[in-house]
Amino acid sequence: MGARLRADALTLGYDGRVVAEGLDLAVPDGEFTAVIGPNACGKSTLLHALARILKPKAGAVVLDGALITALPSKEVARRLGLLPQSPIAPDGITVADLVARGRHPHQRLLRQWTAEDDAAVVEAMDATGVTALARRPVDELSGGQRQRVWLAMALAQRTPLLLLDEPTTYLDVAHQIDILDLCAELHAERGRTVVAVLHDLNQAFRYATHLVVMRDGAIVAEGVPEDVVSADLLGAVFGLDCRVVPDPETGAPLVIPRAPRHGRWSQGPVPADDTTGVSGAPA
Repeated sequence: MGARLRADALTLGYDGRVVAEGLDLAVPDGEFTAVIGPNACGKSTLLHALARILKPKAGAVVLDGALITALPSKEVARRLGLLPQSPIAPDGITVADLVARGRHPHQRLLRQWTAEDDAAVVEAMDATGVTALARRPVDELSGGQRQRVWLAMALAQRTPLLLLDEPTTYLDVAHQIDILDLCAELHAERGRTVVAVLHDLNQAFRYATHLVVMRDGAIVAEGVPEDVVSADLLGAVFGLDCRVVPDPETGAPLVIPRAPRHGRWSQGPVPADDTTGVSGAPA
């Protein structure tokens, strides 16, 4: 399909347990892809395989036409950045020093630290709102502050592909929106390809230009959110009884869980003609 990053017939698992089998995915270039699905469906496992952290049991990950396993580690890191779920910082390292580590893939024997590296670090820290924390030890920060610092390090790599595993973890809602706005800007204005595992469905539908829906280690739906999302799909994948209506701000699909039909919170029966506002069906 011409995608810079793709997975071909992947079988993925840990030890003797298979998580996904025969998985195919071509990551659309220059798009913001959100991967959604219930817990333990294989979202993070797929991302780890795409980032060469997890070796497939079968199949292959292809980056720029070459097997990702055949490329030197530094070369992969110059093309593909990753924000994992729970990264661990070295003891005592400061924010500025950790973000600067994002420039290590660009260092070579005859190319040491440059003004370009300085600019990349400053830009990444400014974009994620951590400039004021530059001299602080990372291990003294709150969970949300740490998450933004790790994202800054990934941005400092300045890779054309960026993989984010639950990038809004630990963040309050305002910072979640800030981070997703930044991801949207990276793909829309700077042409980066962004792939993010997200748990908040409404955030995924609002920001993603391409949606990948997973269940039980398989991709069950894929495409533009407006074309893919439906109440039937969300019921089949998440077991969620809901309505799907257009977001009044963006027109993207907006999920509204139905009120309980019994108990003190019940608002009474839902009218029979109260159907979804977005077309689509589960794959």
